[in-house]
Amino acid sequence: MALSGIELRYLVDTITEQAQGYYVSNIYGITKDSILFKLHHTEKSDLFMMISTSGVWLTSVKIDQMEPNRLLKRLRSDLLRLKLKKIEQIGAERIAYFTFEGFGKEFVLVGEFFGDGNILLCNNEMKILALQHSIDVRHRKLSVGLKYTQPPSSGLDIFNLKESDFDELKTTDLVAAKWFGRTLGLPKKYVEAVFEIAKIDGKKIGNLLTAEEIKKIFETVKKIVSDIISGNHDAVIVRNEKTEVLPIRLGKLEGEITQVNSFIEGLDTVFTENIIEKGKSVQSSGSDKKIKELQTQISEQEKAIETVKERSKNITNVANSLFEMVSKGIISIEDNLAQEILAKNNAKLINEKGISLIVVQDEKIKINTQSPLQSIASVLFDEAKKQSSAIFSIKAIKEKTEKRLEKFQSKTDSEKDLIVVSEIRKKNWYERYRWFFTTDGFLTIGGRDAASNSAVIRKHLDKNDKIFHGDIFGSPFFILKDSQNAPDTSMNEVAHATVCFSRAWREGMYGVSAYWVYPDQIKKSAPSGEFLPKGSFTIEGQRNFIKSDTLRLAVGIMPIDDDYVLTCGPPEPIKKNSLCYAIIEPHGLEMAECAKKIRIEFSKLFEDITRKINIDEFVRALPAGKSQIIKASIGDSQNGNLIDNEFD
Repeated sequence: MALSGIELRYLVDTITEQAQGYYVSNIYGITKDSILFKLHHTEKSDLFMMISTSGVWLTSVKIDQMEPNRLLKRLRSDLLRLKLKKIEQIGAERIAYFTFEGFGKEFVLVGEFFGDGNILLCNNEMKILALQHSIDVRHRKLSVGLKYTQPPSSGLDIFNLKESDFDELKTTDLVAAKWFGRTLGLPKKYVEAVFEIAKIDGKKIGNLLTAEEIKKIFETVKKIVSDIISGNHDAVIVRNEKTEVLPIRLGKLEGEITQVNSFIEGLDTVFTENIIEKGKSVQSSGSDKKIKELQTQISEQEKAIETVKERSKNITNVANSLFEMVSKGIISIEDNLAQEILAKNNAKLINEKGISLIVVQDEKIKINTQSPLQSIASVLFDEAKKQSSAIFSIKAIKEKTEKRLEKFQSKTDSEKDLIVVSEIRKKNWYERYRWFFTTDGFLTIGGRDAASNSAVIRKHLDKNDKIFHGDIFGSPFFILKDSQNAPDTSMNEVAHATVCFSRAWREGMYGVSAYWVYPDQIKKSAPSGEFLPKGSFTIEGQRNFIKSDTLRLAVGIMPIDDDYVLTCGPPEPIKKNSLCYAIIEPHGLEMAECAKKIRIEFSKLFEDITRKINIDEFVRALPAGKSQIIKASIGDSQNGNLIDNEFD
C-alpha cells in the first residue's frame, strides 16, 4: 500500500497536533526501511512515531528489531534529546520534513514516501548528512555532502485547486479518468471513486464532458480532499487480493471490510503487518540460507568419509598384495613383477626429488625401497589405520554440523510463529514522574528534572497532600498523595526516597535529612524583587524534618492493571508490592550498566515478564549517578519461596 499526498497531509497535521512539546527520548531500528521514534513529554504520555519508506504514523505497538538499519547510529547521535519542532509536507508531494532542534542544533529528517522511498538526515541548511540510499538520476542526485533537492513537481497542488484548473479537461482528447490521474497525481482508487461518486463515466473523452459534469467532478474532488485532511473519516481496512486502508469509503468495496476508529489507527494495523511480514521474511531467508550451507557441509562431510574409507581399504589391499609378492618369491618392490601387481591394485611406485613413494588413490606414502616387502607392508598398514582414524574426526565434525542444522531448522520453524510485536501499554499519569506506593498503600510522586519538578507541584498538588524536599541543594520535590492520616512508616519512606533521589546519591552523602510541609506553605511565585529558577518554589512556615541515615533504594517489577511496570523507591514498599526486586546503593556501575545487570537478574527469576520491559525503562527507574546491586530477590507479591541472590 502506498500513501497518497492527501493522506500524508492528514497524517502530518494529526501527528503535529499530538506531538507538540515532545522530544526524542529513544530511536529504534526495526528494519532497514523502518525507524521507530519514542517521543517523551514531561506532562503527557509517551508517543511512538514510526517513519518508514512507506509513510509516517503513530503506533500503538513496539516491534522488535528484525534487521540492521544503517541510519540508526547516526540518528541516535544527532537527534536524541532534541525537540520535535515541526512536521511539514512539501506541497502536495509525498515528502515530509521533520525538524528537530535543541542544544543550539537543528536537523531535518526527510521522508520520501514514493517509489522505493528514502529517509535522509540533513542539517539546517539541507546538506545531506546521512541517507538510506543514494540516488543519481537525470533530474536530481542525492548523496552525503550534497544539498537535498526535491523531485520535480508531479502536477497541480490538490490542496489549492480552482475550477479553472480543470479547463484543460474540456479540450483534451484523453479519457477523462486518465487525464485526471496524470494531472492531479492521485492514485487509481481515488480517481475511480471521484467519477463513481459524481456518477460520471470516467472512460468518457475529456472534451465530451459537459460544463456541469466538470463542475461536479471539481466539487467531488474538493469534498474528498477536505474530508480526508480534516479527519472527517469513515476509515476502513479492505482485505482482498491486497490489503489497504481507506480514510473514507471510496465507491464499491469488495473483500473483507473492517471498520477502524481512524485512518491513522488503520494505517498502524496494516503497515505494521507489512513490516512484520517483511522482517520475518528477511529473518527466515537468513536462516534458510544458513540451513542450505549446513546441508552442503554435511553432504561434503559424508563424501569425505566415503572417500577416506575407500582410500583406507585400497591402501590395505596394496599392503596385502606385498605379502602376495613374497609368496611368489619377489624380494624387491622395484622388481618388474612387483610393479605389475601394484598396478593391478591401482597403485604405482614413483620417485620425486630422490624420494621413493607409493601412490594409492592420489595418496602418496613415503617408503624405503631397500626395505623388505614385509616392512613396506607394515608402513602401508599404519597409513591405512591413520586414514581410518581420520574418519572418526570427520564424523565428530559432521555430528556437530547436524546439531547446528537442527538448531537452525527449529529456529526457522519458530520464526514463522514468532511474536515480534508487543502492545504499548498506556501508562498511568503518575508514571511520567518518579513514583512508588508506600508500605501503607499511599501513592508518592516526585520530579525527575526541573520541568517535572515544576509539574508535580503545579499540576498534582492537592490540599490533602504533603510535600517533601531534601535539606540539600539539588533535591526533587516529592508528594505523598491523600496523606492527611498517613502513618509514620509512609512519611519516613517518602523522606528517605526524597534524599536518595537527590544529589546525595550521586555524591554518596549519608545522613542527609528531608522535610515535609503542607500545600498552603508552597508559594509558586518568588517574593518581590527575587527570581526563582524553573522547578523551584518558595516555602513558608515550619518545616518538619526527618533524617535519613542510609542511602538505599530498590528497583522492582510491580503488577498493575493486568500488566507489569518498573518502580523504584525505598526497599520495604518495593519488596512488598513487587514480583521481584533488586536493592541498590550508591557507587559502582554507571546507570546503563547497572540497568543491564538488574535486567539480567530479573530475567533469571521472571524471564517472560522481564523480556517485555525495555532496557530504557530500567535506566529511567534508577537514581542519577552510579549504583551497585546488593541483592536481587523475589518480592512479597509473588507466592512461593523467596530466592535471594546476594552480591559482593
